[in-house]
Amino acid sequence: MAAPSADDVRFMRRALELAERGAGRVSPNPKVGAVLVRDGVVVGEGWHAEYGQAHAEVAALRQAGPQASGATAYVSLEPCNHTGMTGPCSDALIAAGVSRVVYAAHDPNPKAAGGAARLASAGIDVRGGMLEREALDRNAPFFFAACGADRPFVTLKLALSIDGAIVDASRQPGWLTGEEARVAVHELRAECDAIAVGIGTALADDPALTVRHAATPRLPPLRVVFDRAARLPLDSQLVRSARELPLLDFTNGSRPHAEAALHAAGVAVNAVGSAAEALRQLGTRGVRHLLVEGGATLASSLLEAGLVDRLVIFQAPVILGAGALSAFAAFPSQRAGLAPRFRVVERKALGADLMTVYAVSGD
Repeated sequence: MAAPSADDVRFMRRALELAERGAGRVSPNPKVGAVLVRDGVVVGEGWHAEYGQAHAEVAALRQAGPQASGATAYVSLEPCNHTGMTGPCSDALIAAGVSRVVYAAHDPNPKAAGGAARLASAGIDVRGGMLEREALDRNAPFFFAACGADRPFVTLKLALSIDGAIVDASRQPGWLTGEEARVAVHELRAECDAIAVGIGTALADDPALTVRHAATPRLPPLRVVFDRAARLPLDSQLVRSARELPLLDFTNGSRPHAEAALHAAGVAVNAVGSAAEALRQLGTRGVRHLLVEGGATLASSLLEAGLVDRLVIFQAPVILGAGALSAFAAFPSQRAGLAPRFRVVERKALGADLMTVYAVSGD
């Protein structure tokens, strides 16, 4: 197979960028973007904008109109070949008369897959695997669930100093990162089905765990606290808002009276024996993507148990020095030459801070 042209790469990258416009609005569907190009000119663009509404290919075809005939379609996911809430995108592309389809990643859903073969059988030139790694990374929770996972895809987010600390020696809460990084955290929240913290973070920061500085997600994320001894205060922001926004508290069942008080306040309380069991329970609730926001004990325990899939580090340009709490203080020691090395998925500056996304599980 011939190497991809510079134009193929450019137009597929644009399709991947368009796909991100559906973030927070299309789950449990994947984010998908599409670009239609005829004689080197873009004649239509589209993305899956809302769950249950038109897929990316259909949106791009509507914009292109008659100019779709003879065009090349660049799609970030193999066009679907089934009728669900919308019709098959493969049939729409065939009917529009496109001459070539280039897609990034194969659709793992057996009900939706087969679009490439359907297009090829209609005489359309089909090429798959264009920027596949990037496409897989951008929809990692979708692919994780589609492969039969019994727990959510877990993204662990930590804000650290240069010396790897999450809080200074005083243990008083305070912002490490700047405004741009904090907005990026809310964008992460908007893409997740649930947001979790450990009880230490809940006690120290009294968070609300809501989406405030990003586009409103289609469904508000479930809020989760890992709280073995049921210590979550009844006057905390989380409990006070539990009747309006769902809140789930995972305990170990050792303090029934405290658990009953939380339940009476509108909190869903589940006793579990391990973090792995808690994640499986979240999976049964339809949670496909869980964002964990700390703190150090929960972060280390999830990493040690192999329950983290993405690690997102927001590093502030400060040194907290002696006595500061390391983000990984509870993680077992590793030999430098033997410790696993994580693949960098993304790295970018956010104001004075640096965000790095690591793939912890998978390739």
